[in-house]
Amino acid sequence: MPIHIKYAYRRHNTWTYRRTYPQHLRGILGSSLKQSLKTSDAKLAKKRVSELNTKFTEIVQEAESYVAQNDTYSKSRKIGVAVPRYNRAQLLGQHPVTELASSYLTEASHRLRPGSYKSVRFALELLVSHAGATQVRDLNLALGREVLGHILRLSPNVRKYSDAKGASLAELVALSEENEATTLKPQTQARIWGQMQNFLDWCVQSRELQANPWGGLVVTDKPEFSPHGILKDEQVVLLLNRKDCILHNLLLFCLLTGMRSGEACGLLTEDIISKGNLGRFVRVAPNDIRQLKSKAAQREVPLHSILESLLHTSLPTTGRLFPAMTVDKVVKRYACLRRQIPELRGTVFHSTRKWFITQCERTGTPEHFTASLVGHHSARSANKLTYGLYSAGISDAQKRDIIDQVKMPQGARL
Repeated sequence: MPIHIKYAYRRHNTWTYRRTYPQHLRGILGSSLKQSLKTSDAKLAKKRVSELNTKFTEIVQEAESYVAQNDTYSKSRKIGVAVPRYNRAQLLGQHPVTELASSYLTEASHRLRPGSYKSVRFALELLVSHAGATQVRDLNLALGREVLGHILRLSPNVRKYSDAKGASLAELVALSEENEATTLKPQTQARIWGQMQNFLDWCVQSRELQANPWGGLVVTDKPEFSPHGILKDEQVVLLLNRKDCILHNLLLFCLLTGMRSGEACGLLTEDIISKGNLGRFVRVAPNDIRQLKSKAAQREVPLHSILESLLHTSLPTTGRLFPAMTVDKVVKRYACLRRQIPELRGTVFHSTRKWFITQCERTGTPEHFTASLVGHHSARSANKLTYGLYSAGISDAQKRDIIDQVKMPQGARL
């Protein structure tokens, strides 16, 4: 016996809703409200018909009200009732990788900082370029091994090639092998692969997959760490005596506070606070210009006497302390200085932070005291409990004593 639903009919195994508007309202509304219910199930169709009947009544009532108030009707008149839209049910894993990757990146863009997001985006662009059209349920172990194998063969500078723009993962591998004999370091390979794994874990959480099909695949090579050099006193003298018009003040500030470049670039004049006989401190806290690396990075650091003079003579009295500076500009300018001063080879701007920490160590400052000044998480006891959870940290007077012991190398012109 055929199923009958009032105001709905079944065609090509799909139910469609159709209900005619009253004759006197057709000049405003048209002949009827017609919409596919996007289902072949009679029970679900009946439920959706009930919803549309409610909307139909609202539309008619608003149209009647409009006609009662106006002798003539306007073709531009909009009826303020939203009709629900229905989507067909999809089987688990039917979405293509490119569609899910786009949704994942949109979510990540709100959650991550620009630098982290850029790294995630690059990893997913590699995945999409190789398997974008593949339905996520078809990502098998063999395809995972293929993608991982390509990642292991990429070169460090592959994105800089002119032919790399718009190239797929396989094409990037070919370019890498054609132009370079080196490959990405294991930690970089692991980061790219890990970001792809995070995406698949997100697919599992979003119920697009039952399990991560590539969960058992890992980068087997051990990470190779090659940290940047620590500035020596002679190099600090060379940098300061250069009196670089762009970098000098920020360089001096970071050498004597141990700040990261991003922290210093985001400083405001109101971040300089006075603490009576202890002098002035600089408060490192999140603001509209930049966020901090971690909760531990939020701190207060005493200003060295050299920086007190700098504030009076060279830095702005309102707004940002370094208004023209960004991390990108700092990095590129330091690279320029490194080319001009061969003795700086092997160092980066972050080496100024390492120099400050070295000076603290040479004055006999306990490690967890220095950690409080530079914004590091500190394991101040074997179980990370007594000091880590129960201590309020070192006093402002202790911080002042540490800073006052830091001396500039002999021969440096400030």
